[in-house]
Amino acid sequence: MAQILDPLPPEQSGTILCCYVNATSKIQVARITNIPNWYFERVVFPGQRLVFEAPREGQMEIHTGMMASAILSDTIPCIRLAINEHGTYESSNNSDVTIGSIHKNPLVQPINTKIEDTTKPLSVAGLASID
Repeated sequence: MAQILDPLPPEQSGTILCCYVNATSKIQVARITNIPNWYFERVVFPGQRLVFEAPREGQMEIHTGMMASAILSDTIPCIRLAINEHGTYESSNNSDVTIGSIHKNPLVQPINTKIEDTTKPLSVAGLASID
C-alpha cells in the first residue's frame, strides 16, 4: 500500500535522514510541529523503527498513548536522530564525525559467566534464655 507523504516546503534546505525507535511497550505518535507549512505525524508501534527525512532544525515530539489519551513524553531535536549512509549516528557539532557504529560499541555488555563455588556455611545466631 502506498503511503502519501507531505513533501518538505521548498524553502527548507539542509534536510537530514533520521531514525527513531519506539523502545517502549506502548503505541507512540511522533510529530514534528515546529516547521511552518509542513505536517509530519506518524504512529510508531512498540519496537518499530521510523526512518524519515526532516529539516536540521526540526523538533520531534513523542506522544505516548494511554487509554483514550496521549501524553507528550519527549521532545527530541531531529539532529540527534540523524543517521548517515553508513548507518551511524551523526554528531550534532560536525556531520563528518560519527559517534560510533553498532559494530564498535555494543549496547549490551557481556555477562560475567565465571563459575565459582558460592556455597558458604550458614552462621546461626544463638539465643539464650535468662530466668
